[in-house]
Amino acid sequence: MTGGKSFIIGMEQVRDKLIQGEKLALADCRFQLGQPKSGRTEYEQGHLPGAVYWDLEEDLSGPAAVHGGRHPMPDLGKLLLKLGERGIDHETTVIAYDDQGGAMASRFWWLLRFLGASNVYVMDGGYGAWVKAGYPVTDEPPADPVPTVFGSRVKNSQLMVMEDVRERLNRPDVVLIDSREERRYLGLEEPIDKMAGHIPGAVNRFWKDVMGPDGRWKSAEALAERFAGIPAESEIIVYCGSGVTACPNVLALAEAGRPDAKLYLGSWSDWISHGDNPIAVGDEEKE
Repeated sequence: MTGGKSFIIGMEQVRDKLIQGEKLALADCRFQLGQPKSGRTEYEQGHLPGAVYWDLEEDLSGPAAVHGGRHPMPDLGKLLLKLGERGIDHETTVIAYDDQGGAMASRFWWLLRFLGASNVYVMDGGYGAWVKAGYPVTDEPPADPVPTVFGSRVKNSQLMVMEDVRERLNRPDVVLIDSREERRYLGLEEPIDKMAGHIPGAVNRFWKDVMGPDGRWKSAEALAERFAGIPAESEIIVYCGSGVTACPNVLALAEAGRPDAKLYLGSWSDWISHGDNPIAVGDEEKE
């Protein structure tokens, strides 16, 4: 199940690329849910040399509405313009990082992959580990990039919307993965959204379990073991609360040899906005 291209890059490799003066686009994606200004503040206090800040809600999401979830798809036209203005095209090597276990950086990774980019990576360890290792940081703003054009090559096959998911309920060839904490999946509590539970048929794979106790991403072999039991011919759909923390699971599946896994971007917050959608509680794997 493993053996494909890796999208996780080590801090040492990033450091070496900076020392060697390689052309990179570093994306600082730090963001604290509930504290929307903290990520930019932290960025201004210190970041990797040359990194540009990407805000989850201003850059990587659109405004929330009745449907679509708490972090819906951003306006793709605006996102394409921002990418070009910040010097990113399909030939650019892009490395994203955050300090939230890879959740926000993985959202950036997924969006660029959805738009057709292939040279985009998530830095292992995140900003905190980078600082702890004594690698260079700066509070200086990056130099103005050379504008380019990021041409859209949208891969719609990587995206699921509510109607797609609903049509696939109870199909034996479809695996739904819920990326939230176990208690939210089980329906025992729901601290964020209006209703508790999960999409019927979903199994729970908490997104933070893609990493080891040291906060580093697990090996491709360990990730393949984590998703063992999913038949090779199955269609995989991943969701979370709002389409952000599902992205580390999508990335982990790609590392484990399943780059075809799809993201239900609206996720649970979108699913429950449609009053006639069914809701399940309890552990589907133990029933």
